[in-house]
Amino acid sequence: MSKTDPFPVRVLIVDDQSMIRAGFAALLDAQEGLEVVGTAEDGAGITDVVRRTRPDVVIMDIRMPKVNGLEAARTVLSMPGDPPRILMLTTFDADEYVFSALRAGASGFLLKDATPEELVHAVRVVASGEALLSPKITRTLIADYATRPSGPTPDSTLLNALTDRELDVMRLVARGRSNGEIADELHLAEQTVKTHVSRILSKLSLRDRTQIVVTSYESGLVRAGE
Repeated sequence: MSKTDPFPVRVLIVDDQSMIRAGFAALLDAQEGLEVVGTAEDGAGITDVVRRTRPDVVIMDIRMPKVNGLEAARTVLSMPGDPPRILMLTTFDADEYVFSALRAGASGFLLKDATPEELVHAVRVVASGEALLSPKITRTLIADYATRPSGPTPDSTLLNALTDRELDVMRLVARGRSNGEIADELHLAEQTVKTHVSRILSKLSLRDRTQIVVTSYESGLVRAGE
């Protein structure tokens, strides 16, 4: 943790592997503006842990033997007040729990074999209020889920409040494009894209870009194979 930063990002690490917890804690604590305020080996009792440590970001393993990360994430995100943001850890980029975690409100995903730089970047991105969802997950996992018989029935009425331009932006967010890439593709200023994204979030009562992706598939705005 930076000794000069009076408001460091507070991080809680929840993982059943002690080496992962120790390694992540050592790495993040050494970064400017980051502070690891606690670790836990399971999702059991997560409410008490969060209340005690007051994290801004919870790094949560999606697969744990007792209470898994999906169940724990739902518990954390249903806490009253302003719950921390959830960064899920997974061993597989096609983990079947990922879509469910997105719908529960997780802010992003990171593979356990990510580089130290990617881990630090992910924590900062999620802490800033953005979402972290790799284009690979966006294009394959969610698209695949949306075509399964058990997937949600598209409901296009969800998008009635959006303008045509906001729909254009939403489609590109769902395909994993960054604001800069969307600006280039639609010939807009990047700040204009940011404004459109903010309006989409507000009109649809969504938390972040990750939920824009989920809603795009659930509404049928974006479909697999496009």
